[in-house]
Amino acid sequence: MGSVLHTAAQCDLSTSEFTRQGDYLIGGLFDLYHVGSPIPHHRPEAIDCTSQSFLLPNYRRFQLMRFSMEEINNSSDLLPGVSLGYEIFDICSDLQSFPGVLKQISVNGSSSASQSKVIGVVGPFSSTQALTVAPLFMVDFISMVSYGASSSVFSSNENFPSFLRTVHPNKEVINVIIRILQHFNWRWAAFLNSDNDFGIDGRNLFIQGIKDTDICLAYTENLNMLTDFTQTFQQINLQKINVIIVFAPKMFVEALINSAIKLNISDKVWIADDGWSLNKNLPKKEGIRRIGTVIGVSQPVVTIPAFDDFIFSSKSQKQCEEREEQPFCNQACKCGYLSAEEITSADPTFSFPVYSAVYAIAHALHKVLQCGAGSCNRSVTVHPHMVLAELKKSNFTLLNTTIRFNEYGDPKFGSYSIVFWNDKGFPEEVGFFHYFPATKFYINGTKIQWFQNGEVTLSVLQVPTSLCSTECLEGYIKKLNGIHKCCFTCEVCPMGTFVNSTADPYSCLPCEKHQWSTAGSTSCLPRTVEWVPFTDPAAVVILAGACLLVALTAAMCVLFAVNYNTPVVRSAGGPMCFLILGCLSLCSISVFFYFERPTEAFCILRFMPFLLFYAVCLACFAVRSFQIVIIFKIAAKFPRVHSWWMKYHGQWLVISMTFVLQAVVIVIGFSSDPPLPYSNFLSYPDKIILGCDVNLNMASTSFFLLLLLCILCFTFSYMGKDLPKNYNEAKAITFCLLLLILTWIIFATAFMLYHGKYIHTLNALAVLSSAYCFLLWYFLPKCYIIIFQPHKNTQKYFQGLIQDYTKTIS
Repeated sequence: MGSVLHTAAQCDLSTSEFTRQGDYLIGGLFDLYHVGSPIPHHRPEAIDCTSQSFLLPNYRRFQLMRFSMEEINNSSDLLPGVSLGYEIFDICSDLQSFPGVLKQISVNGSSSASQSKVIGVVGPFSSTQALTVAPLFMVDFISMVSYGASSSVFSSNENFPSFLRTVHPNKEVINVIIRILQHFNWRWAAFLNSDNDFGIDGRNLFIQGIKDTDICLAYTENLNMLTDFTQTFQQINLQKINVIIVFAPKMFVEALINSAIKLNISDKVWIADDGWSLNKNLPKKEGIRRIGTVIGVSQPVVTIPAFDDFIFSSKSQKQCEEREEQPFCNQACKCGYLSAEEITSADPTFSFPVYSAVYAIAHALHKVLQCGAGSCNRSVTVHPHMVLAELKKSNFTLLNTTIRFNEYGDPKFGSYSIVFWNDKGFPEEVGFFHYFPATKFYINGTKIQWFQNGEVTLSVLQVPTSLCSTECLEGYIKKLNGIHKCCFTCEVCPMGTFVNSTADPYSCLPCEKHQWSTAGSTSCLPRTVEWVPFTDPAAVVILAGACLLVALTAAMCVLFAVNYNTPVVRSAGGPMCFLILGCLSLCSISVFFYFERPTEAFCILRFMPFLLFYAVCLACFAVRSFQIVIIFKIAAKFPRVHSWWMKYHGQWLVISMTFVLQAVVIVIGFSSDPPLPYSNFLSYPDKIILGCDVNLNMASTSFFLLLLLCILCFTFSYMGKDLPKNYNEAKAITFCLLLLILTWIIFATAFMLYHGKYIHTLNALAVLSSAYCFLLWYFLPKCYIIIFQPHKNTQKYFQGLIQDYTKTIS
């Protein structure tokens, strides 16, 4: 290393910092000066770069290349016995720096595909510069290893077959920026980019990268030296944007930040790309805290051993005066006034990319020359394409980093640091993003000092927000306002729907038929399936009542059979009493099938016994009422009718016809469309009520027949309301019918108002009550007379009542 420092410190007027002789030449393209805007010329002429703005960080990188070359030349392991020379040009203009490039690719003033002065080129720094000069090097497959051109366009082997780089493409930087936004839940951001290939590529990648995220690009603008920053910040404040991503070179950024300070822009979060996140001057600028917090993505600062010593040693010697005539244009630097401290303290970004680019070309040449055991094969004729082939296969270790390239010439090494500008005026590392061997992202948010109104806020809870709309509560959907998915109003999902915020936060999805949800739900719950089991208390009572009815009818049948020839039994209907009591018992069978989970058989037996046998009961009471009216009112007036009725047993004909007609109607109706189990999903949102579905069109005939019999029965019984008091079955039948009608009116009212599972219990109760109406109010009084008033159960007593009634109507 001592020899390196000694060589670099020599002052030789015949040499320049831009050139060095050697066995093989490596070109260098650095923009020590920068042309801010195109310079008009009346004739073709080269640009005098030294008249433009000087860039100290780039001069540091320029010196780093020189140091790397001297280090390699003094190495006994890498290229032993071979000296490397360099020819470096200041490519200060993006579009007008061709003389230096043409000199590098020419031999004796002419360009040849088989010969080239340089075996490889380090640089240039910007994407626009690289796009401008790359085609000239691609023609001869001269390796270009850029240390700063990060545009994604260079990842194309077809257009740039000999282009490699030691800096990650823009896509990776944008990826880290998006991860930072997601980490802090910043969804409403502005993207300010330079109006060149680098900035436009970054913006396009950002737009593409946020497509499947919750981040929205609220505002974007291409920056140049003529940009009206006042209007830019007015738009940003108007849209309430608190996060500003700046993807631009140093000169644009400095102009932007100075304008922000001057315009009193405050409380913003600025996200810097790797080109200016480690800026040395801006963090110390007065008023920088008022604009907010600066978070940046940076190249890791890698200390290059002995580089500082190289600079100090060079500056400690007597400096060479700059010659008035340069060997070639754009190979001059009016930088003798710089101190070693100024150079070493300049922005260290992209130091390792420069260092590794030089070493990558040197290692490739080492392989081409078949170096080893302290010597190289000097007989090998080196062509640029040979260096390129070995360069693409690079695999060596430099400062504990394995240098390799992928198939597109992009680096397979390195990482990013995440920094913020602290209150001491220095970028402080707070996180990292590693690519190799695996992707890993980390931010220590507790280290970040959030600046609000120029003051430090240490509370993590006071992290700035940047949202177009506040996130909706659970169970609310987003209704978009305008074109941005981040701008919305929140609407609650109604009952029976839910929102899946992960899959689709913009739609209320209906629950499945067997599910339910309350308003504002994020999922559906299964509905409760309800029916009345046999063990239900109400069911137990009703079933007990049905069993009691069967027992009572059986007891009454026995009682009536014992007293069959008595006037009370004969007046009650005689043999017809047993038919009525039997049918009432059979009607009660329906009650047992209103409980438990409905099945097809249950549904049929729930309706058929009642419809069939209750029709017989009503037919019996109808003809019984008609007979009473005939005996007391019609016999005398219409003797023929009475004679015909008695001769042909008219009552049994009517009853038989009713039974047959109802049976046929039920069989036809239930065969074509039987009552089936169904689930009531409509009455309750959280319940499914199981019941039986009856087709009213098919069952209407059966119900109509019952209604007709009830009307006839009521009509005949009402005609006999003034018959003898103790011999008035017509009055008893009328009262029973009134109770029957009242029972079904009550049930119909309940059926319209209530649709829960107990509606089937009420239906069973109505059926049972219909049977009890006649049992209690028609047959029970007669049983009472037979048992407790036997003196009224005599022929003499009944004849007396009839005689009194005859005298009355006479």
